[in-house]
Order: sequence, then structure tokens, then C-alpha cells
Amino acid sequence: MADIAQPGLKRSPLHQRHVEAGAKFAEFGGWSMPLEYAGGGVLVEHAAVRTAVGLFDVSHLGKLTVAGPGAADFVNRCLTNDLAKIQPGQAQYTLLCTPDGGVVDDMIAYLKAPDEVFLIPNAANSAQVAAVLAAAAPDGVTVTNQHEDFAVLAVQGPGSDDVLAAAGLPSGHAYMSFRSAVLGGSGPDGCELVVCRTGYTGERGYELVAPSRDAVAVWDAVVAAGESYGLRPAGLGARDTLRTEMGYPLHGADLSPSITPVEARLGWAVGWHKETFIGDRALRAEKDAGPARLLRGLRAAGRGIPRPGMSILDDAGAPVGVVTSGTFSPTLKTGIALALLDAAFTDGDAVAVDIRGRAESFVVTRPPFVPAGARGT
Repeated sequence: MADIAQPGLKRSPLHQRHVEAGAKFAEFGGWSMPLEYAGGGVLVEHAAVRTAVGLFDVSHLGKLTVAGPGAADFVNRCLTNDLAKIQPGQAQYTLLCTPDGGVVDDMIAYLKAPDEVFLIPNAANSAQVAAVLAAAAPDGVTVTNQHEDFAVLAVQGPGSDDVLAAAGLPSGHAYMSFRSAVLGGSGPDGCELVVCRTGYTGERGYELVAPSRDAVAVWDAVVAAGESYGLRPAGLGARDTLRTEMGYPLHGADLSPSITPVEARLGWAVGWHKETFIGDRALRAEKDAGPARLLRGLRAAGRGIPRPGMSILDDAGAPVGVVTSGTFSPTLKTGIALALLDAAFTDGDAVAVDIRGRAESFVVTRPPFVPAGARGT
């Protein structure tokens, strides 16, 4: 659809730039965000990220600051991963769980100092994450929901370092680390921002967190710097195909209050040796007993394109799971999916997906479906 103005939908501070670029918009987590742009669409934008560089506006993502004496220790007692394993200036993928082990949300935690942690959860869950943390916070620790105070731009692709360097921004730092920067000099016109080497595409890339008032200036600077490197604005349609090729889970599909980190094979993001975190007893019990189902990848053996909610069948036609994320892979030119399968199935097994009444053949495949470049030096 074109520029939508549905009541109640929030808009990115970059909305007008997207309109000018011919974006089609869709609702994401209560926000009107670009799905794809004129002059290419999802396939072209996807290819730009895999081969050159793409620029995403992901300002719909949540932003929370937890601050006060012992703030990092408090966050570590709530979230699954072990924040004590990283140092200030580093970021970490982690989850907030329910007491019974379901996932309230997954997020990136920026450890700024022992007394300050910046969290980027998903758009739809930001308020809930803030409420859970605020209710548990000890005296002196504050949880501030800054959802609309900051913009987030993702510069993703093998050319991302060149683009940031041309824009005068830091690049080349270690994976999952961040640096503070000023775009445009240190004078009154300079824009302060944080550049974190992370992303949701599997390619080398960075996420830029800047005050919303400076979002247009940062966007324009990155677009200008990327002109000679083949940079394309990319919408959330390409972001979804890119992350599915990598096997990255999406909350609300592959993660939810009814899908645990153990089932989603995210045990690497759980600090099993920590003394406590929300949901620890339930998750430890599930890990010890072994889950009944696991999130696995599927790759089409034929022409079928899987979609969320489709049933997975064994060779006798009995249901053994469900597709949680499914799409056409622009890189592989075939159908791929993430799916919750009975735990007895393993990589290489053959299954079928019920696609509108046809049993289409798929092979259980361990993601990523394409080589990952995010961690490259």
C-alpha cells in the first residue's frame, strides 16, 4: 500500500524520506514502516544486502534504559543470557522469559556501564518488557521507556564498513561491540549516536542509534556516503527474507510466550550457570527432561513455498509439526522455513508440508541456509 495513515499507527521520524523514495508501507508492531521501495522491491533489496549494502529504518524497535546503582546486575537477574560475560562497550543477544519459560521477548542489551544498560526489544513488546522490569526493579534503579526518543538505522552488507567510513563514522570494531560517535563534527550541528556492529541479516553490518531529532541527518549522510557503493534503502520485507535465510527467529512466530528458548534451540543465549533469571526453574527442568519439539529448518525438495501455520507431515501423512516462518529464498531460489518439529526428527530427514492440500517434499536442514558473513573480521 502507499503512504498509510491509519489511526493509532506510529510513524518513524524518517517517514517522509520513505514516502519520497516510493515506499510501500505496512503495519509492524503498531508502526507504519516501509515494506519495500519503488525501483526494485524485496528481491532487489535482498540482493543488495547480500552483495553490496542496504540501509534499513528499524526505528519501530523498542528502546529502554535501565539505570541506577547495580542496574547491570539487576538486568542480569532478569534476562536469560549472562551479562557478566561482557564488558562495557559490548552488546549481547538475550531474552526475557515468563516464569514458566515462555518468551516475553528477545532483544539486544547494550552494556554501557555497571549502572546503565540500554535495551532494544521488539516494537510490539517494548511496553511489556518495560513493565516487567519496572515492577521488579529495586530501589534506586529506574526503567525508562524511550521508544520514540531514538531512531535505529541498520547498515547491512559486505560494503557496510566502506559506507560508514565514507560517512565519517566508526567501523571495523569487533562483532557485538559498540562505539559512540559524532556525525558532522563536534560543534552544535553534530549528531551524537552509537554505532553497534550487529544486525539481523547475517551479513557484516552495523546498527546506528541516534536521537529521533537527528534521524533525517543521519539517514541523508549514510545515503550520500553509500552512493558509490551500491547502497539501496531496504524495507522490512527484505529484512524478513534475509533473517529467514539465516535461521534467525522472529518473536510472534518462532518465539512466543508458548515457545521456550529450549524449544527454539536458543540455549546458547541462556546463562545456565547463573544463579537466577526469570523462568530459570522451568527452563532448567525442560532442558534436563528434553523438549518434545524443536525449532528446525526446512528446505524445499521441489517447488513448494511454505507459509506460517502450514502443517508438517511424516511419511505416513500424520502431523508432526507446524511451519513458524516460511518464505521463498531469493538467494537459493527455493522455499525455506523454520518449523517446530517433533524432537525425534533431525537434519537430513524427509518431511512433507501441507501446502493448500498438496503434500510438498522438504528436507530438515540446519540453518543458516546460506553462509553467514556477520562475524567476519
